[in-house]
Amino acid sequence: MQNGRTIFEHYANGGSANRRWPIFSGTKSFWGIAALAAVQEGLFRLDDPVSDTITEWKSDPRKSQITIRQLLSQIDGIEGASRLQRPSIRDRNAMAIGLPSVAEPGSAFIYGPSHIQIFSELLRRKLGGRSVISYFEAHVANRLGLRDLKYKKDARGNPLPATGFELTAREWARLGELVLGNGNYHRRQIVPSNVLREAFVGTQVNPAYGLTFWLNHEEPNGREGDMERMLDLPWQNAQWSGVCICKDAPADMVVALGSHYQRLFIIPSLKAVIVRQGSGGNFSDAQFLRLVLGRME
Repeated sequence: MQNGRTIFEHYANGGSANRRWPIFSGTKSFWGIAALAAVQEGLFRLDDPVSDTITEWKSDPRKSQITIRQLLSQIDGIEGASRLQRPSIRDRNAMAIGLPSVAEPGSAFIYGPSHIQIFSELLRRKLGGRSVISYFEAHVANRLGLRDLKYKKDARGNPLPATGFELTAREWARLGELVLGNGNYHRRQIVPSNVLREAFVGTQVNPAYGLTFWLNHEEPNGREGDMERMLDLPWQNAQWSGVCICKDAPADMVVALGSHYQRLFIIPSLKAVIVRQGSGGNFSDAQFLRLVLGRME
């Protein structure tokens, strides 16, 4: 989509415009928007200590220092814990807040579902008994016209905010339109522009990741990286400094990224949203973007 119009749409191998497809970790970015909506409502500030709400952490020398911003940027030092995604776990929130700290807060980027699961428990407590899913639907999903989402709830009713949503390409593009609209979607404000901007600021340990969104952070003498392959490395071995998604894409591009190369590319300077969904096969973000952007110039 460019300037609000669909300029190209194609479905291969029996796909169709109405087929919902798993977006995997692309789900995280929707919950990042919910977090910013909660900031705007005054439920918390991004730099508040998590232990103000998850009081079990107060006596832990590391966990007591973690902020909500660090949780959403995945630099809190908590173990990533991909096992949280198993459907057999009865209470993901309890498991997540009990996970060990493996690095000093702010010192390492450790990708995994733990951080946003902990955030989900923090939001649950801030809501004082109101449902986290109801809050998400009222503040994000309904305003984007998204219905019947798969939350992958555990036995306690906690959603799995790290993954699970299935969307058509057109539905996923609505998140891109929200970003292009500086927090507004079809004249409905979901988050103010100054709050939304917080999502697109990288960290010292990973300049290519903001609050649940990937960034095309470019540095002189930087290198292009396959983010998915880098995430397969042990966190201690991944080198995030100087990495960008595509050197030939605008520096203001932000990306919601899911496994098996599910992608939502958002390029404010071109007023463009690009959705790519697929299963397996070879795919390169940088090569794909060079082809698409070459056509859009």
